[in-house]
Amino acid sequence: MKLKQILLSTLVLMSTSAWADPTYRLFVTNEKGNSVSVIDSRTGKVETTLEIGDRPRGIGLSPDHKILYVALSEENAIAMVDVVTLETIGKLKAGEDPETFDVHPNGNLYLSNEDDAKATVLNPTTGEIIHEIRVGLEPEGVAVSPDGSIVLVTSESTNMVHVIDTETHKVVANILVAARPRGLAFNSDGSRAYVSSEIGNEVAIIDIATRKIIKKVVVDLPKSKPMALVLSPDDKTLYMTTGRAAKVAILDAETLELKSTADVGKRVWGAVLSRDGSTLYTANGVSHTVSVVDTATSKSIMEIEVGRFPWGLALDD
Repeated sequence: MKLKQILLSTLVLMSTSAWADPTYRLFVTNEKGNSVSVIDSRTGKVETTLEIGDRPRGIGLSPDHKILYVALSEENAIAMVDVVTLETIGKLKAGEDPETFDVHPNGNLYLSNEDDAKATVLNPTTGEIIHEIRVGLEPEGVAVSPDGSIVLVTSESTNMVHVIDTETHKVVANILVAARPRGLAFNSDGSRAYVSSEIGNEVAIIDIATRKIIKKVVVDLPKSKPMALVLSPDDKTLYMTTGRAAKVAILDAETLELKSTADVGKRVWGAVLSRDGSTLYTANGVSHTVSVVDTATSKSIMEIEVGRFPWGLALDD
């Protein structure tokens, strides 16, 4: 095994062992409410609403789950919130219009800067912008591989997935996909990645070793606009939100066959899965709700009212 892989694996193990006790809080960005709803995932009750800043969208947790990060698109900033006290502990400059991000095992944030056609690497400990990487037009989705060696970024208007080497911070491959790619997800060993394309109404599998698409399908659902992607813990099931179709498409992760669907709220966007894979949560923008889906039955068992136009989700469980 290469030294880099050993070091990255060590970082992953260290960050996992350093996790704080879970709060079981579900955090939801409300894009037009300029707020974050805080939900007790065990009861489905909204604990509180945090006034966070201008146009919050992307959201995620630090490797130790102690800090919540929120992308504030109109402030060109990342807000940091203490997960336990719920106090905002600072805001970091994050380049032009940060939309979404993923967190590297070493704690750095990889951001998509939608208006600037860049991906930004931000060290949240120092507040330093480490690198700015030129990508395609309107970058959106970001996913860090499990071992931290590469980052994928979708560019909506260039219809590409860009592969970035995290050691050199260079784009090492550009993969053409269907129109307006949005969501990304890696499987657990990082050998495959999945990408959704909103206008192309397609989901595809990328083989990471060859950097080639090995499978793609058109989603057979009326009004489908593929968005967020989440894989089950066993890598067998792919959950995909479908925007105006108001459903979660539940796909076989190997064949991309549509196995079933779950009815959720209108303009479903973001999604997050519980650690044990039993519960899927979706952000429903036009309904102003979060749906709680039982993955065993593919049924929504609860609708939780949140703020205006919920967009992204993060779960501390």
